[in-house]
Amino acid sequence: MAAMGAGRGFSTLLARAVRSAGTRSPAVGLAASSQQASKDNTGIRRLGTAASALEEPIAPPVQVKYTQLLIDGQFVNAASGKTFPTLDPRTGDLIVNVAEGDAEDVDRAVKAARKAFDEGPWPKMTAYERSCIMLRFADLLEKHNDEIAALETWDNGKPYEQAALVEVPMAVRLFRYYAGWADKIHGLTVPADGPYHCQTLHEPIGVAGQIIPWNFPLLMFAWKVGPALACGNSIVLKSAEQTPLTALYAAKLFHEAGLPPGVLNVVSGYGPTAGAAVARHMDIDKVAFTGSTETGKAVLELASKSNLKPVTLELGGKSPFIVCEDADVDQAVELAHFALFFNQGQCCCAGSRTFVHESIHDEFVEKAKARCLSRVVGDPFRKGVEQGPQIDQDQFNKVMGYIKVGRESGAKLVTGGDQIGTKGFYIMPTIFSEVKDDMAIATDEIFGPVQSIIKFKTLDEVIKRANATRYGLAAGVFTKNIETANTLTRALRVGTVWVNCFDIFDAGIPFGGYKMSGTGREKGIYSLSNYLQVKAVVSPLKNPAWL
Repeated sequence: MAAMGAGRGFSTLLARAVRSAGTRSPAVGLAASSQQASKDNTGIRRLGTAASALEEPIAPPVQVKYTQLLIDGQFVNAASGKTFPTLDPRTGDLIVNVAEGDAEDVDRAVKAARKAFDEGPWPKMTAYERSCIMLRFADLLEKHNDEIAALETWDNGKPYEQAALVEVPMAVRLFRYYAGWADKIHGLTVPADGPYHCQTLHEPIGVAGQIIPWNFPLLMFAWKVGPALACGNSIVLKSAEQTPLTALYAAKLFHEAGLPPGVLNVVSGYGPTAGAAVARHMDIDKVAFTGSTETGKAVLELASKSNLKPVTLELGGKSPFIVCEDADVDQAVELAHFALFFNQGQCCCAGSRTFVHESIHDEFVEKAKARCLSRVVGDPFRKGVEQGPQIDQDQFNKVMGYIKVGRESGAKLVTGGDQIGTKGFYIMPTIFSEVKDDMAIATDEIFGPVQSIIKFKTLDEVIKRANATRYGLAAGVFTKNIETANTLTRALRVGTVWVNCFDIFDAGIPFGGYKMSGTGREKGIYSLSNYLQVKAVVSPLKNPAWL
């Protein structure tokens, strides 16, 4: 499985879930009829609605090696000497203290990146040589797959199987993809109206500032770093304060692969200090940010008030998942479940507004409830667990707050709605039906395991309702009718439409949003333009043989 590609990775997990759905009984996972925890022969604690305590957490099969900032090829302490805690979402306990970078450390990192770009060997290497370093790094990432996956699970709370079998291999695939692009970036020869030779050069933009989120730390590292290095830039990357560990580990592997000092610098720290310093720094030439829409606005404002650096933003979403009247209900339930609950619901593109045609609505709700009750929630290091804890106390409180608002606003709580246990940040998979479009659970990005099922009558109606949002990141369509699929894919105002699938993230498929879901695109050929400048070069021709 180590060589699994991106789309195949997610779809294989989904296929496995679909195959097991027919044999899974409501007694597995969160059993609504059970008031006490029980064990099956896998050792997984099955939890009832009584919010039973989880078993003692499994000791992670990994040691934390790197906790300092990586600047100019060296691990160093923060200039202030400060550290901050990174916590285990399973318990809320300390994993380790990590260096807390701030504006002074960002400035040190920018100086190293500027020197590496202006004077170092990186921009003077051939594109093929840069490609070889990226390929060596991908090999090292693949070699350390299990260790990196364990760090990701420990720091983030996502299932280890997801990290090890899907996400690390996806990152490997993406770096190999961009290594392939490194020596294929070139300009054009442009005909001119007169005796002139005109060509365009595609040049690296310079020092790129990159700010990544906590929900997919390693993958977002790959989405940002891959295209920037392929284009020949140097980087100052600010990791999320909740999940700093895998970025430091991966950056160390990059230097083992031969990356020159200063080309990739990693500063861990908080958004209002280190993140803001990246956004407003006068010697950073470009910023790429993934995170909430509110923070994205702040990043854009800081960039515009400093040196007017270009900014790409991959922001929030409230994606519709539309189940048409011709759908196979069992398959639609499984795909809608995956679209929302994957990664504990902590996905910017999660299908969190599940629109279901009125003719199959009631059947869908009952089957969605049964699937939700069978979802296996527990220690993400345990085999077979589908859902781990939310990332931290703040996110836990936010999700529980929205569940409370959903109840109070008149939506029908179908299942879930409570926390699990008394330790860690576990939440029951939750479904609301009878949801109205103006309810907060239907308009706001919850970023948690809360599914809102919404009834619709006609295609024209659901198009208008699906588009009636400030977001436009993604959408899902489930139908057997190609005409229906074509109508919806063209009408929905989103950056990605998945038809009869969801969360397919191959390296070459662009990803980004309309409206307040962001600007620019990640992945594929489109992301290269984020890290390039286009220069026109014109020179006269003397007695040309042809024009």
